[in-house]
Amino acid sequence: MPHRVARMRPRHVLLATLIAALWGFNFVPIKIALEDFSPLLLVALRFTAAALPAVFFVRRPPVPLRWLVLVGVPLGVGQFALLFIGVRMGMGAGLASVILQVQAIFTALFAGLLLRERPTPRQVAGMIVAFAGIALLGAAQAGGGGTVPGFLLCLGAAASWGLANVAMRRMNAVAGGPVDAFGFMVWMSLVPPIPVFVLSLIFEGPGAVRDAVERLSLAGVSSLAYIAYISTLVGFGAWGWLMRRYEASTVAMYSLLVPPFGLVSAAVLLGERVDGTRLLGAVLIVSGVAAGAVRRRTRAPAGVVPLPEPAQTR
Repeated sequence: MPHRVARMRPRHVLLATLIAALWGFNFVPIKIALEDFSPLLLVALRFTAAALPAVFFVRRPPVPLRWLVLVGVPLGVGQFALLFIGVRMGMGAGLASVILQVQAIFTALFAGLLLRERPTPRQVAGMIVAFAGIALLGAAQAGGGGTVPGFLLCLGAAASWGLANVAMRRMNAVAGGPVDAFGFMVWMSLVPPIPVFVLSLIFEGPGAVRDAVERLSLAGVSSLAYIAYISTLVGFGAWGWLMRRYEASTVAMYSLLVPPFGLVSAAVLLGERVDGTRLLGAVLIVSGVAAGAVRRRTRAPAGVVPLPEPAQTR
């Protein structure tokens, strides 16, 4: 594996910013697609489209099958099912993009509980700030003008993403280094469709597919294609390419641009407006995540080669 450096080239900075923009804008197609598809059906179709036909052309990462399941269940069945249901229940696309970033805080919490990783004082301070933002957003939702169940479901989606991140980190540790993120995402996408299709059949009924076909529109199909191919395959492929060339912490900082792009995209294209209280809550969440993500760099002793950092999943 080539040595990864900290400072990114200008064109790679632009690439990382573009990926953040693609991921931030992704919440607009999600909102549009949910007008044609029921939430669980959309999750199943999203992962089916991301997996097929890509699995026939992308090499499977050399990891045991259990890791595909241990990451795929919380990420696909948990995160995206809760997120899509929350947005369908009225959670704003822009605010949903902010709340999902709390996954970084949940990752640190779960890593402490499951991997015995002790958070640094900076991470603890970041958690306090971020959770203050969550409390502010929750109070604003409860006070009117928003859906409390949708807010809680999006928060649950962030927690599920945190569990998937911890499983991914453990897998990388067992494998002795970062697993190819793009290949892993493609093969992991084979896990969610069947259980989510079953859940859709149970909770949304056998008529969900028929209703989707009857409501099908060009906007809905295009949105599904964007979610599965542009956001997942193109975005993840480019992100993984950057991860192989730079330190994970350097690249990961650009994910903090996702909420601003999400808020702006939702405001411009969906007409969503965020009042002062919710905007302050969003700022606190992003600031807390940023504070916990930034680390102090130390110079390694001469002759010591730093261990590779585990890739993050999205």
